[in-house]
Amino acid sequence: MSTQPDRPAGFRTRAVHAGHGLDPATGAHAVPIYATSTFGYGSAERGGRLFAGEEQGYFYSRLSNPTVRAFEEKVASLEEAGDAVAFASGMGAASAIALTLLKTGDEVAFVGPLYGGTEGLLRDVLEKFGVTVREAHDVEQLRALVSGRTRLVWLETPTNPTIQIVDLRAASQVAHAAGALVVVDNTFSTPYLTRPLAHGADLVMHSATKYLGGHGDVIGGVVAASADLIADLRLHGLRHVGAVMGPFEAFLLLRGLKTLPLRMEAHCQGAAALAAALQGHPAVRALHYPGLPTHPGHAVAARQMRAYGGLLSLDLGSRAAAFAFLDGLRLFTQAVSLGDVESLSCHPASTTHHLLGEETLARQGVTPGLVRLSVGIEDAEDLIRDVLGALERVPVAAGG
Repeated sequence: MSTQPDRPAGFRTRAVHAGHGLDPATGAHAVPIYATSTFGYGSAERGGRLFAGEEQGYFYSRLSNPTVRAFEEKVASLEEAGDAVAFASGMGAASAIALTLLKTGDEVAFVGPLYGGTEGLLRDVLEKFGVTVREAHDVEQLRALVSGRTRLVWLETPTNPTIQIVDLRAASQVAHAAGALVVVDNTFSTPYLTRPLAHGADLVMHSATKYLGGHGDVIGGVVAASADLIADLRLHGLRHVGAVMGPFEAFLLLRGLKTLPLRMEAHCQGAAALAAALQGHPAVRALHYPGLPTHPGHAVAARQMRAYGGLLSLDLGSRAAAFAFLDGLRLFTQAVSLGDVESLSCHPASTTHHLLGEETLARQGVTPGLVRLSVGIEDAEDLIRDVLGALERVPVAAGG
């Protein structure tokens, strides 16, 4: 892909070209949708080699499909990983990591908050099978609680939904000193803004439903890591569990990834403009956006991110104030998920994180007045006007 052998192709070039070329059978420019459950393998002897993993090839779409494989290879290139494996959803990817790398008696530590579904997996599922889950609020707390039994450290940055920044290199050093692997949920940053493997992480996962797809029309997940770790995930987390991505979903994600860098620039520009407009607003008790110099993680974000992302959250002081604000929005659709070209808004305490319970929510800063905004690619001036108009519905006293 590069005109100079010693110079790797740039991110935008890889987003367009990595993982595929012209279809060898037809010359098709776009990757075909291989809508087939099975593939003929020609001979009994070759079939045995394929099923034993002694020969690479396609024989059953639950294990590998050419359209899905093109998506995996593109993600591996963008994350600068040895390989990648796709799943039916982000939670399918998270479950595969946990089921492959953890066993009874192990410990998993995380820096919270995490996405509510991920924390639910750790606490509601893994603990039933004898895995101990430990929560830290920053890297120093993480250092104090990891032990020789810690097998996995789970991170997000920015965190969902409080938009805190975790120092990936520092956290990875703590984990590796204890003999643990590090997985980073990179859904919010995408490989365009942050490449966790370059900062010491061992695995990086995405809910591909969000920014990788980008258009709110597909569900998927993906993990990128070394070739050896991906081989284990493909065998244990995909082959045995079966949360398989379909070829049509892979086709949509391939199409979305081609414009990822362009979309992320627009998301980041819009979020930065909106955050600047909200600073000092009397109805906003707290504003969380790492691009602001006042954000406690600003310096770390500046070091490990290309730009500061398309998400921000604001605390309006009470559930009633948050609901009044959300109901006043016109361009920000009230919906869970994020990373869409259209702006989205939600109240995490009653939607994405509601299963965690009031005590956990309070401890992690997911307050009743917190609102998460996913800034789309619309004109920033229109989004600012929409948000400021909705804030007029919030009494200043309710916001503190």
